[in-house]
Amino acid sequence: MKLTNGIKILLADDEPHIVQFLELGLKNEGYEVCSAPDGSAALDLALEFRPHLAILDVMMPEMDGFEVVERLRETGENIGVIMLTAKDEVEDRVRGLRLGADDYMIKPFAFDELLARIQARLRNQFPDLLGEVVHGPFRIDDRRKEIVYRNQVMELSPTEYELLKFIVLNHGIVLSKATILDRVWGYDFGGEENIVEVYIRSLRDKLGDKEHKLIRTLRGVGYRVDLQ
Repeated sequence: MKLTNGIKILLADDEPHIVQFLELGLKNEGYEVCSAPDGSAALDLALEFRPHLAILDVMMPEMDGFEVVERLRETGENIGVIMLTAKDEVEDRVRGLRLGADDYMIKPFAFDELLARIQARLRNQFPDLLGEVVHGPFRIDDRRKEIVYRNQVMELSPTEYELLKFIVLNHGIVLSKATILDRVWGYDFGGEENIVEVYIRSLRDKLGDKEHKLIRTLRGVGYRVDLQ
C-alpha cells in the first residue's frame, strides 16, 4: 500500500483534457480523486467529499477559483489549496494567496512539480498523515520535528528546521528568497531578504556542503536543492 492511500484530492478545472490527465496521474500515485467541471460544482463536492487538498483552476464558469477558495475558507474545513492559472500575473497570485490559497502553479506545468508541491502542502498541513518522509539522504519526521541526514540527526533551531524541511520537500524546484520568506517566516515578516542567505549559509555548514552542490545558488533567481 502506498503512503498516499486514503488521501483525498479535489480537482476543479473546466478543461476536460487537463482534468483527465491530472486525475489519471494522481490516481496512479495512490490518491483518491474527485473532479468538478466548474467552481459551483467544486464547492458542493468539497462539502461532500471532504478532501485533504483542492487543486483549483482560477478561470472557471459558474464560480471562479477565487470565490471557491474564499467560500472554502469560510467553512472552516482544513483543506490545502493549490491554484492553477494560465496567466503569470502577480495580482492574481497575490489575490489568491490573500483569499486563502496555499500555493499556485502557472500553466503549463510539469506533473512531477505538481506532485512535489502536493507532498509539501500535505506535509506542512497534515504532518501526521504520511508519517516520516524520505528524500535522498534526508529523513524528515515532522511529528518529532527531526531531520536525519546521512543517518545523523541534525542539530537545528526551529527556523533552520522549517527552512531545511521546506527546501528539501521542494527539491528540484527553484525557490526565490521571497517565496522562502513567505513560506518559512510568514507573510507578516518585516525583516530583510538577506536573512535567508544567513540561514542558508548556516545549513550548508551543518550539512558539510562547502561546494554548494546540495543547496545550489542560482544567482538572481534563488536556491535549489539537488539530491544526490
